Amino acid sequence: MAELPQAVRGFWVTFATMFKKVVTEQYPEDSHKYPTQPRFHGRHQLNRWADGLEKCVGCELCAWACPADAILVEGASNTDEERFSPGERYGRVYQINYARCIFCGLCIEACPTRALTMTNAFELAEDNRASLIYEKQDLLAPLLAGMQLPPHDMVPGTTEQDYYANRVKGPAAVEGEVQS
Repeated sequence: MAELPQAVRGFWVTFATMFKKVVTEQYPEDSHKYPTQPRFHGRHQLNRWADGLEKCVGCELCAWACPADAILVEGASNTDEERFSPGERYGRVYQINYARCIFCGLCIEACPTRALTMTNAFELAEDNRASLIYEKQDLLAPLLAGMQLPPHDMVPGTTEQDYYANRVKGPAAVEGEVQS
């Protein structure tokens, strides 16, 4: 007999909930966009050096570190005629499959040049799976003022070590100045 009041209370919770108004947010039309936290893991971004060259050296460490096998990288060699990064190699093909990505951030930790970072962009819903595969041009950071679209030469008088030591800065880099 002691169990009857607990069962009745359980049914009462269910019964009372049936008549409450349902709260449905009409996303994204009527949504309240709240800012994300500073360490939020959102969409990936391939970063550039101050002169516009790509930071990715095509080492494929991010692909090796990915537990979901969501990253495909194919490296290629830079030439004197076509230079995409300051090193010997660059990422010729770079893809991230967001249907597989679990946003763990292990790829970010594995990147030796900090070429890959995560942004706060989180609206990645698509109506077909093919649209969830982001190519290199979708992931590359936009060119800022003073940057030049690769391929182009490194800043005159610099070596790849100057880039990796972060001695090439801002629009002055395009004019040929190296800041120490």
